[in-house]
Amino acid sequence: MVGTVLALPIVGLGVEEFLVLLIAALAGGAFGAALGALPAFVFTGFVVFLGEGLAILEGNLGDLSAIEGDIATGVTGTIGFGMVTGPHVAFAGGVAATAYAGKKYPDMEPDDWGYHFGKDILYAFGTKPDILAVGAIFGALGMVITQVGGGLGIPTDNIALSVVATAVLARVAFGYPLIGRVAGTSVLDMSPFERGEDRPAAEGDSARPATEPWLPHQYEWAGVTAIGLVGGIVGGYIWLETGSVFMGYAISAMSLLFLNLGVEKIPVTHHITLIGSVGAVLAMATLDSEPVVLLVAGGFGILAALLAEATQRVLYAHSGTHVDPPAMAITIVMTLVGILYLAGLLPNAGYLGL
Repeated sequence: MVGTVLALPIVGLGVEEFLVLLIAALAGGAFGAALGALPAFVFTGFVVFLGEGLAILEGNLGDLSAIEGDIATGVTGTIGFGMVTGPHVAFAGGVAATAYAGKKYPDMEPDDWGYHFGKDILYAFGTKPDILAVGAIFGALGMVITQVGGGLGIPTDNIALSVVATAVLARVAFGYPLIGRVAGTSVLDMSPFERGEDRPAAEGDSARPATEPWLPHQYEWAGVTAIGLVGGIVGGYIWLETGSVFMGYAISAMSLLFLNLGVEKIPVTHHITLIGSVGAVLAMATLDSEPVVLLVAGGFGILAALLAEATQRVLYAHSGTHVDPPAMAITIVMTLVGILYLAGLLPNAGYLGL
């Protein structure tokens, strides 16, 4: 009864509905810490793949008047991007838990981990209560940031924005430098890593590289551009054939299972396929040529890939925790899309509900 009378106007929810989300987000963030940030995100991929597949099936079944309820049941939104495996909840909780453990439990660091332990988003923390509590707090914080962003009408992907915001807050909260010590000639310079330079022993970890690129197999500009083109076209093609903006994203996220299992040189492409799909959506609104639409999708994929690489060089490579480059790239591109759409310069806003 209270929830039907009282409402939280900024988040657009009744009190009871908000409390349900809050409790679920606390559990979801702890769940992400228990599994580890990257394994939790792999589950995001599987759940979104299921949700999008069900939605495509429902869209092709025709008249559903004889069937009660929806076939798809909102799996993508309520679970995949919701309180269970939503990146702003589970992944964000795992990232914050890793940052916390990097300071509190450095002895837990695996022998084969070469960077600061605060970046080991592959690590599953199991049932350690204080680490799960950190995950819970940041999962709830991620939910609140996303809801407030949507309530205020911020024209961007507020889930991606929340992933970035919670990671930066975790870095500050647990005593890491915001940018970190820059070992090269500039914040963008990865040459200390290429030369095999280590940080000074006085910093407490002589084995830690002086500069830590997000993906040692995916940081050179030419390779990043190439995978951006390929992934963008793949995302655009999947959208052309299925009408799903998020199916390519899901496939890319699922592919990270192999990266988590130690398969070398698996590229990270979910930001690329997602933004490639958005490029296809925008292009199709004004162009009447599917081959050209795919090329535009490839261009958008390149943009996402290059932005992820540029942002990792600023906010990942020099400090001791994970700030997610794909989330930064998605936030930047979708902010531009949202603003340009509101200014009347784009025919639509991609998947943004503007």
